[in-house]
Amino acid sequence: MGEFDFKFDMIFADPPYFLSNGGISVQSGKVVCVDKGEWDKGGSPEYIDQFNEEWISACREHLKGDGTIWISGTYHNIFSVANKLTQLGFKILNVITWAKTNPPPNISCRYFTYSTEFVIWARKEKKVPHFYNYQLMKKLNDDKQMTDVWRLPAIARWEKSQGKHPTQKPLALLARIILASTKPGAWILDPFAGSSTTGIAANLLGRRFLGIDQEKQYLELSRARREELESQTILHDYRHRIKDIEVMEKMEQQEGMLPGFMLGEEMPGYDLPF
Repeated sequence: MGEFDFKFDMIFADPPYFLSNGGISVQSGKVVCVDKGEWDKGGSPEYIDQFNEEWISACREHLKGDGTIWISGTYHNIFSVANKLTQLGFKILNVITWAKTNPPPNISCRYFTYSTEFVIWARKEKKVPHFYNYQLMKKLNDDKQMTDVWRLPAIARWEKSQGKHPTQKPLALLARIILASTKPGAWILDPFAGSSTTGIAANLLGRRFLGIDQEKQYLELSRARREELESQTILHDYRHRIKDIEVMEKMEQQEGMLPGFMLGEEMPGYDLPF
């Protein structure tokens, strides 16, 4: 990120959780190892704190004054992330609990099933107002204030059409995050892009995206997923499968407010300004 100085409207980050410790889980009915890769293997608390401080500091330099950042995690890393955000001057707005509606079973039967992840939402400056699409979030929640507990499914099979990333997030989660905290045409950064779910959601919603990842295979996967959206059939199918987008489209069609890019017209340009 040191190679450019452009500032973004919003950042979503899915950093290493440091939970790859040789444990096991269940996936598609099979017992599998939970290890994600060398990049996810745990270190000392001091190492994790230093790692989080370094990348969050770098992100802060590339966030607009009124911008916000979303960071996902579990108990393995989220407390360190929260502490570093506070130390670096961010204001934590919410800690979203993502309650998975289809979590994998607990095969040990010795404790409660792990079914949640956390997403911290924070703004860069404590006294600079941020953007929050309150009215839309309320309408998507049956005209009730949306709470900080989101019941959304884990990644679906159709989201792996080009392959998969071991920590891939569902489009439903990223679509809600983007709708809640950005306007059409906004620039979004993901410093741990993986398979670029953030970018795919951004494309579906008329936002602009820059993703960074150190693994070539996942950059190639990201490209394949983006090229898949060149098909209008697939593009509209994806929008139909994501409940928040489908509800928003129906709502805006009824109100006569549907933006042009949601009708399949040309979306905002993607030439990077640096």
